[in-house]
Amino acid sequence: MADIPRLNGVIRALEQGKPAFTTFAAAEVSVAQAVGAAVYDGVVFEMEHRAYDIRALRDCLQYMLDRRQIVQSGSLAPAVTPFVRIPPNGGEASQWVAKQVLDHGVYGIVWPHVSTVEEAVNAVTACRYPRPRSAAYYEPAGQRGDAPAAAARYWGLSQQDYYARADVWPLNPQGEILVAIMCEEVRAIRNLPKMLEEVPGIGVVIIGEGDLSQDLGLPRQYEHPTVAAAIDEILAICKAHNVACGHPHVDGKNIEGLLEKGFRYLMPAPSYSFAALELGRKASGRA
Repeated sequence: MADIPRLNGVIRALEQGKPAFTTFAAAEVSVAQAVGAAVYDGVVFEMEHRAYDIRALRDCLQYMLDRRQIVQSGSLAPAVTPFVRIPPNGGEASQWVAKQVLDHGVYGIVWPHVSTVEEAVNAVTACRYPRPRSAAYYEPAGQRGDAPAAAARYWGLSQQDYYARADVWPLNPQGEILVAIMCEEVRAIRNLPKMLEEVPGIGVVIIGEGDLSQDLGLPRQYEHPTVAAAIDEILAICKAHNVACGHPHVDGKNIEGLLEKGFRYLMPAPSYSFAALELGRKASGRA
């Protein structure tokens, strides 16, 4: 296994002490192709607020493959690593959703609304295969069902090599699966220290500003001192436990400040240029 380099670009950046840049994207082929050609470390296909469509995800994963890039890089690592934000982690625990997207080949999952130790354990266990109690990195015990064929082929590995690498990081230093949880409620902030202390395998904590501000009674008032203080508290807890903290709303106005504060997982939205449209309307007198 030592001759197989790091495959997950987000994990690679974090291991090197660099901030990781990802983005949310619709599970549409044209979007996947555009994002796959950009300089992101990863892309999170959005299936919480958009439809959960496993066929669309499969198409996106395939169209992100670029044979020229693979040959030129001399590596099996994707240019942009694909992830999925799955539907909310409700009473049914969403393990079947996690299994389906992992079996299609994604390199990690963003779990919305993780607010308790039990929900954090579920997020990690759903992304791990079972193993004997005597095995290294046993806890939290895995519950992912066995069906590796499609994912192993997508990663370009044998099934046995896939088993060895398809574990969660940083719990298993060789793991290529990234578990990201979203902190979106006041009770999540209250429980976050215990989650990070008691649940190994959480790679990133992403602040859910929208839902958090709703829970605080200040919907989308991100600059309000109460909301800003809650965000700062989450960041401080992550720093204290050496876990990367993520910010989902990144643009040219706040990117430098977020980096200075210590956010290590940043999600700039893809920019769509309307320069030609604007010039055309101006030239035709329609501006």
